[in-house]
Amino acid sequence: MVRIRWLGHATFLIRFGEKKIIVDPWITGNPVCPIKLEELERVDHVVVTHSHGDHLGDAIEIAKRDSAKLIAIYEIAKDAEEKGVKNVVGGNIGGWIEVDGIKYMLTPALHSSEKGAPTGVIMSNGSIAIYHAGDTGLFSEMELLGRMYKIDVALLPIGGVYTMGPYEASIATFLLRPKIVIPMHYNTFPAITQDPETFKEYVKRVAPGVNVRILKPGEEVEIRI
Repeated sequence: MVRIRWLGHATFLIRFGEKKIIVDPWITGNPVCPIKLEELERVDHVVVTHSHGDHLGDAIEIAKRDSAKLIAIYEIAKDAEEKGVKNVVGGNIGGWIEVDGIKYMLTPALHSSEKGAPTGVIMSNGSIAIYHAGDTGLFSEMELLGRMYKIDVALLPIGGVYTMGPYEASIATFLLRPKIVIPMHYNTFPAITQDPETFKEYVKRVAPGVNVRILKPGEEVEIRI
C-alpha cells in the first residue's frame, strides 16, 4: 500500500510503508502549496529531478533538517554535498539505485537544467512502481519505460509552455500504460493554466483503460494494487 499526496506543482509526498519520500520539494514560495515548510513532516528521502528553482526548491534545507538522503543526478547531488547535505546519493540516467529498500531509476526528460541533465524518476518498493516524469516534453521512449518497468502510477506534467500540455500528456499516458495517472505542474501561475478535466477527456479517448485521478493541492490518494 502506497500513499501519494500532491503538494502542488510537481511536489509529491509519497509513503512506501514506513518510508517517506518527497519529490521536487518546492514549498517555500510555491503559491499553491497548502503547507509551510515547518509543517512538513520528517522525510527519509528527498528526490530532485532537476535544478530549476521550482523543483530543487527546499531540497537542501529539508535534507539537512531531517538528515534525509538526497537522491538526484550526480551534479545536483555533488552540489548539495558541497552545501552541507551529509547524505547524498548521486546517480545518472538508466540504472537502478537502491536506497533503504526503495529502488530508484533516473529516466530521460526533455527539458533543461542548470546542473547535470534533467530527469524523471521511477520509484519502486518491489510491489508498486511510480513514475514522476519531472519536467518534460513527450518522447517516444516512454513506451519502452512502460513496457520494461510496468508502471502502476504515472505523475505527468500537463501545464504546457515548459512541459507537455494536456494532449501531449494523454499520448504519454497511452505510451506508458500505467494503471493510474495523476496530472501535475499546472495552475501554479498564469503561463501554465490548464483545466485537468481536458486532460482527463483526452485520456478517455486515447488510453481508456487508465484511471485519471485529479487531486487538489494537499489531497492524498491511497494506492492498493
